[in-house]
Amino acid sequence: MNVLIVDDEPLARDRLRDLLNRLPDHEPCGEASNGAEALRLASSLNPDIVLLDIQMPGLSGLEIAQRLADLARPPAIIFTTAYDQYALEAFDAQAVAYLLKPVRLERLEQTLATAGRLNRAQLANLAAEQAETGHTHIRARLGKRLELIPFVDVFYFQADQKYVTVRRRHGETLIEESLKTLEQGLGSRVVRIHRNALAMAVHIAGLEKGADGSVSLVFDGIPDRLEVSRRHLPAIRQFVKEV
Repeated sequence: MNVLIVDDEPLARDRLRDLLNRLPDHEPCGEASNGAEALRLASSLNPDIVLLDIQMPGLSGLEIAQRLADLARPPAIIFTTAYDQYALEAFDAQAVAYLLKPVRLERLEQTLATAGRLNRAQLANLAAEQAETGHTHIRARLGKRLELIPFVDVFYFQADQKYVTVRRRHGETLIEESLKTLEQGLGSRVVRIHRNALAMAVHIAGLEKGADGSVSLVFDGIPDRLEVSRRHLPAIRQFVKEV
């Protein structure tokens, strides 16, 4: 995957370039220190991913992201910044992720993997989906840091007392949003399989019957199995049949 680095600080560009050179599946294809240069390089190089700082002279990273989204082949945007107060605005700009500096290699590798799974068509549809539903990511607050998790990377939500666990491709995250609120906000993108669980419809692979007669939901891409309640089983069977 070709990655364009956009940051007005030379040391920040050096660090990101060094990290990318340590990842075999990603290669820096260019660097820009301002918005005008970033837009020019994005048009000529057609990067798959842009690592984009937010606070820069001239055009801000948020303004650059909005213009990049209008390209015929929009790249995936990963914001890299020292400030966490822009996370909600990054959410509105259809960013795939929001990384705080100093960026760690492990976190960058995971985020790039997520961005790489989004093909160009999906990225082009993110803006339309945002306008229609207002949801392309789920927001999870980790201490003082706000993390944006793209819904394309989420497999299911499972309630446990006060919190809800978000099962994502690279682990789990706890949120305080209720299953009822998630179900209402996401509509047909989630399927209720149990009173304490919602599954993302796009990742449902089928059903599996256990030796004790129980039925579990199977996902595409992770080994997890979630029990389907008797109450919701008829609807789930119909859903699986239709897809």
